[in-house]
Amino acid sequence: MSSPVADPVVNSLPVDEDDPMQGSGGEEEGEGVGGAAGVSDDSSEEPEEDEEEERRIREGFIVDEDEEEEDDDEEEKKRRRKKRRRHRREREEEEALEEDDLDLLEENTGASFKHRLTRLRRAPGSPSARSSGKRKAVVESSDDDLDNDDLEMPKVQDIQNIWDDDRGGGREDEEDADMDDLDNFIDDEDEDEQGVGMDEEEREERRRERRRLEKERRKAMGSRPELSGIDANAWDEIYEVFGDGHEYDWALGDDEEAPIEDDSPKAEMKYQDVFEPSEIKARMLTEDDDHIRGSDIPERMQLANSSLSQSSTISLQVELTENDLDDAASWVITRVSPDKERDFFRPDGLYHTFLPDLVQAITYALRFIFIQEYEVPYIWTHKRDYITYFNPADLKTKVELLSLEDLWRVYSVGQKYRSLVDRRKALDSLYTRLGASDEYYENEIRKKVETVEMVADATEWLSMKYRDDKKNKFDMAFHDDEDQQETKQRKMPSRVSAYEVAKKSVLSKLAQGFGIQPHEVVLNFMSSSTTHFLQEHDLSPQAYADTFADPDPTKAHSPEELLRRARMILATELGKDPLLRQEMRNLFKSEALVSVLPTERGISKIDEHHKYFNFKYLHEKRATDMLHSDQFLYILEAEAQHLVTVSITLPPNAMGAFERRLNDAFASDSYSDTARAWNEERLRVVQETLQQHLVPNATKWTREWIREEAEDALCKKCAETLRTRIDVAPYISGDLRPGDTSSVLAMSWGKGDPHKDSIAIVFLDEAGRLREHTRIDNLSDIENEDEFRDILKRRQPNVIVIGGFSVATYKLQRRVKEIINPAFGDGADAWGAPQVPPENREFPDIPTIFVYDEVARMYQNSKRAAEEFSALTPIAKYCVGLARYVQSPLNEYAALGSDITAINFHKDLSEEFQQLIPKEKLLTGLERVLVDITNKVGVDINRAVTDSYYQHLLPFVCGLGPRKAQVLVKKIAAMGGTLMNRDQFIRNGLLTTKIFLNAAGFLKITQESNFAKPSKNRHNEDSDSPDLLDSTRVHPEDYELARKMAADAQDMDEEDHHGEHPSYVVSTLLSKPDKQKLLQDLNLDDFAVNMYETNQDRKRYTLNVIRTELLDPFEELRDKFLLPDDWDVLTMLTGETPKTLKVGLIVTAIVTRIRPAAAVVRLDSGVEGTIPKGYLTFSGEDADKVVKKGQFMSAVIIEIKSDPLTNMFTVELSARSSELEAGDSQFRRVKPDPAWNYAQHDRDAEMQARKKRAEVDKSRRVIKHPNFHNFNTHQAETYLQNQQRGDVVIRPSSKGPNHLAVTWKVEDGLYQHIDVVDADADPTGQTVGTRLIVDSTHQYSDLDELIVNHVQAMNRKVEELMMHEKFKPGNEEELFLFLKNFVAANPSKSAYGFSLSRRRPGHFSLCFLANKNSTVNTWFVRVTPEAYYLFDTPAAGVPELCDAFKVRHLHESQTGGGAGGIGGKTPYGGRTPARTPGPGASAHQTPGRMSVRNTLPSRTPNPYGGGSASSGLGGVTPYGAGYQTPGHPSRSSRPIAQESGGWGGSGKW
Repeated sequence: MSSPVADPVVNSLPVDEDDPMQGSGGEEEGEGVGGAAGVSDDSSEEPEEDEEEERRIREGFIVDEDEEEEDDDEEEKKRRRKKRRRHRREREEEEALEEDDLDLLEENTGASFKHRLTRLRRAPGSPSARSSGKRKAVVESSDDDLDNDDLEMPKVQDIQNIWDDDRGGGREDEEDADMDDLDNFIDDEDEDEQGVGMDEEEREERRRERRRLEKERRKAMGSRPELSGIDANAWDEIYEVFGDGHEYDWALGDDEEAPIEDDSPKAEMKYQDVFEPSEIKARMLTEDDDHIRGSDIPERMQLANSSLSQSSTISLQVELTENDLDDAASWVITRVSPDKERDFFRPDGLYHTFLPDLVQAITYALRFIFIQEYEVPYIWTHKRDYITYFNPADLKTKVELLSLEDLWRVYSVGQKYRSLVDRRKALDSLYTRLGASDEYYENEIRKKVETVEMVADATEWLSMKYRDDKKNKFDMAFHDDEDQQETKQRKMPSRVSAYEVAKKSVLSKLAQGFGIQPHEVVLNFMSSSTTHFLQEHDLSPQAYADTFADPDPTKAHSPEELLRRARMILATELGKDPLLRQEMRNLFKSEALVSVLPTERGISKIDEHHKYFNFKYLHEKRATDMLHSDQFLYILEAEAQHLVTVSITLPPNAMGAFERRLNDAFASDSYSDTARAWNEERLRVVQETLQQHLVPNATKWTREWIREEAEDALCKKCAETLRTRIDVAPYISGDLRPGDTSSVLAMSWGKGDPHKDSIAIVFLDEAGRLREHTRIDNLSDIENEDEFRDILKRRQPNVIVIGGFSVATYKLQRRVKEIINPAFGDGADAWGAPQVPPENREFPDIPTIFVYDEVARMYQNSKRAAEEFSALTPIAKYCVGLARYVQSPLNEYAALGSDITAINFHKDLSEEFQQLIPKEKLLTGLERVLVDITNKVGVDINRAVTDSYYQHLLPFVCGLGPRKAQVLVKKIAAMGGTLMNRDQFIRNGLLTTKIFLNAAGFLKITQESNFAKPSKNRHNEDSDSPDLLDSTRVHPEDYELARKMAADAQDMDEEDHHGEHPSYVVSTLLSKPDKQKLLQDLNLDDFAVNMYETNQDRKRYTLNVIRTELLDPFEELRDKFLLPDDWDVLTMLTGETPKTLKVGLIVTAIVTRIRPAAAVVRLDSGVEGTIPKGYLTFSGEDADKVVKKGQFMSAVIIEIKSDPLTNMFTVELSARSSELEAGDSQFRRVKPDPAWNYAQHDRDAEMQARKKRAEVDKSRRVIKHPNFHNFNTHQAETYLQNQQRGDVVIRPSSKGPNHLAVTWKVEDGLYQHIDVVDADADPTGQTVGTRLIVDSTHQYSDLDELIVNHVQAMNRKVEELMMHEKFKPGNEEELFLFLKNFVAANPSKSAYGFSLSRRRPGHFSLCFLANKNSTVNTWFVRVTPEAYYLFDTPAAGVPELCDAFKVRHLHESQTGGGAGGIGGKTPYGGRTPARTPGPGASAHQTPGRMSVRNTLPSRTPNPYGGGSASSGLGGVTPYGAGYQTPGHPSRSSRPIAQESGGWGGSGKW
């Protein structure tokens, strides 16, 4: 190491690089550095230290070294320093000039070399010659550092300056400044010529002058390399003319500042200074990682997401306390699972009597998880007695209160509860900071905040209500904020809502005039009876609002506008009420309906074969039916692609019930006209609350709720699939016991190309070590076959596993079976078992199997495979993956890490679906399965330290994780790599207390059953004696129970094993042959009851586990190895699935062989098939006459066959033209959902067909008629905007040349399109035929007759009904509101009215309200030229129409099908009936698009204003046509007059 830096020596002089150095030593060795050696030491040592430090950092092992290691390093550094010093001296001696050489130089040059020693060399690692960085002064060199101790050495003033730019001196004493060796010989000839007569002093003075000039020249050349070719004389001339260039240094002196000497110590380098943050995070070296490693909390409990994630973050949730357990249990128990609610909560549930025990079990589980911080597998294994029903008086009853899945659910829901507690505290803090005192909030809202959504709603409600107070009282300042002076800031954009503006105005008082506060309305709504009553007003709403108008006429608003703003205030406060929002969410949760409609883009893109077709026209499907499928996730994906639109609604009855309930809580019971007017205003408030606030908020929440539930359900399915794959024991055969590991020979032919691919063979022994790998070209040649037989004889594998990427793998498997058993395929039975006697076989009966190869496929190209087996080919690495999977599927999946999500875990779900699940959520679900199975199996800790592959299981042990497992392995390796017992985890500080309690029972230390007696007594804590119980699942907390059980089984007292190892009794028990009988004779139930009565300890299950472990430590609890079925193997080799390879599909095949009776073909996937000659043609010709080898052809799958001997699939095909012409669309078509909107589908299909026909028939028709135009629908409506009502446009139809479309203006912004069939159409499209048919019931001879007798007749009918007193202008919503207000004001009466139907142009909407408890129902009235049609009943005039309505409604009410007096349901099964055409009159509109436009009316003369015409009623002039003034409807008496509550009678409407 470098010596300490001494005080700088003044008058430091630069020394030329090549000058011999003069000086003398002055310091002792070890305190300084001498001469060049000092430079070398100081400049070469530090980089070595930095390189060493960087190397250690780069490897990721930053650990504190022990003092002994530091001392060793210091000694090693000193030795290296001395060695370098010795080599340097030897080099200097070699380079030193001999004394004779110095004398010779003096004689020839006249210069003195008396004190010159050697040339100075730049030390390795020192700064470059041109460096001008900051340097520290160095101490003087020591005489002892040089070999020539007797020589007089000059003092070293500043050794760093020898590399300065001034190469030629730099000392003040010019007499001692020498140039380099070359300078000592320059200009000798000039001196001889010019120096004649000069004495020695003059000659020396001249030499000095030349040296000074030469130094200036070299300095200039050093800075200007382009001047290096100028000789001395030329340089002298340049210097005399231009000077030395320093005349203006005074002006440039301030430009360059002297470097600042920084004497502060160099900062210690950290790995953050060397590595990128992403690499530090990947190596788990961040501060968060250090915190996780050091905390005595299980690693997974410290993370907010999966420990497998590349972006794991620390969880910051609050910790629960004992005081929180009761509330937490009450909150969690209702959210565990629907099965628990069904079995425990319902009175008729199977386990309803055990509900208190379930609550207690959940309380225990929450305490174990969130207070004592035990992980789920620990609770399931060692604390199961606390989550299982236990009654000392009823030991026969066994009820599992919580399953393993329920425990994980309790853990997840408990985390949500912790988040809720944290948010509640934040809410309480906000309320405290506001300084408000709100009884409604404290007594109602706060006590019912049970969800995170309610916390958000309550926060928004407080912010809305006390926003002004919050602004005035505080600005969210913290206690440690400094006082800041007020600075002028830019004006920010206003974020004040319309509600805030209105609330601050006088309108807030107007809102109070509604007689009740919003929170009182909510309380009335929540309670079963009215608890808060309204304050009635004497003034009407308009009159009361007029009192708040601004006195200034220019600023005043109308009463209607003031009321609108007041309603907005009330609707906003009601809509943001947390209790009301929660009620609406609950309603949506149970009753929501999901509907989907395609967009314009989706209509054309989503065809019958598209994966989205299943829900293209989804109509009102219950949300609860979508929680366990992937359908809604696909819907959201399609919506993100702008293919569909999603709507979530409530059924009309549920929405109506909620609206009535809220209106009842708000309305007045008074019957005065003023009260009715105020109730109308309150009803508008209720409707605005629902439409603007409650429904949109609940709809948004429902979307997220369905999405989250669907993701959770499908994550659960993936986790269950993974569990079936890894919860299996290694494959065993022969005499192996469950849990033993087989030796495996893995083989693969790759893609099976005999010209390119060879067969890779890999052998792994029982310990998983690669013992042999080779490649052979095939198994057909004798040499290759003999080599394979030799491998089988030498290695004798327990199992052979086959894998590959094509159907050729089937052939490889068959050939291997034939080699093992030559009789295979010939003398085999139905199951493939050879009939050759075992004693005559060359090889034992070695199973040849297929296994799932997803992990092996990923492993062959992984970085892990490249590190472990860099010399193997990818196919050989693939074989290694197959063999490892056979030996331990759990280990293979655990080694994948975060890449485990790349595997498709559910064969019924597509890979695209798995991409829709958030990776973090999927990782969490899969990690929990790995944790369960790993702890079920246990991990041998000593093997994990030495075996890097097996070490992948260690992070999944309870309490551990990637970080804690990493540091545990390092600590054990530092101890020697082997543990003797579990006590060492604590005694040697390997694990902290909680981590030890979680992990100890799952970390096994394999022990011998007959271990020797320990040398030290049992009380010596330093004893590292083995313990047999360390190789069992028994937790160290239960060791005493196990020892007592062993002693009781042997009837041993404590005196019998006094002084022995505590587990000596266990050793003696296990050595007895009748140990099973001895343990079975113990009455563990009595022992468990005794422990419960004594100490309230529940150990019944634990005692049984101890007995099992004493008999068979770490007994194999997993199922048998899972082999793939035939379809799974086919999918692995070809990619075909039951969906892609099924009967009826048309596939492409190539002919490979031709036989007389059939053609052998191969599909694109490699599956082989045959086409019998009868299916090639109908004639039945031989195959060789019909097809050729290598020919591609299309064929239909007619049968799929599976060979039971080889499990190989083949298909039988048909290539007959008749079967190909039918196509396979019906087999490939995606099945629509049962909740399908067929009507909308048909309409859109017709519209698409029209567009296609329109594109084909783009020829323009030319018809000579003033009303004919080549318009489309949009153009026709635009043209009629400024025309008179009843005006007509005749245009071409998209249905074809034999159709015409007639568009007429019904009302401003309302147009009807009528389809006219031209029966005698001119093929050229130039004229119109003489038969124009409308709806197949009305026929006209020309266009004029059609206009007068059809369109104008219907127009008169429309005007007649519009002039009736029951007609209400506006839309249906306004009519609904009028009817509701009227019935509310007249509870004993009913109401009905007409309005133009905007949804069905040419129709009227007949809306009626039977009573105040019913909903408004709508029937449609169809207008024809001769009559009105209510369903199938014609009415010649409006009075007849009203009478027909009343008769029909009366009939429906009496038969129970109507809504009027018995419940408000619409007739015909509770739905609004569609138009039912009557006989002789079906429809009068062109199907398809009907649009509504808001236009300004204007009048244009109609050229066809009158005239008589025949009608569809046998030539009778239509009713009212030409004989009645439209503005004066006819008077007629009412034929039906009912009692109060009916439809007739004067004054009832």
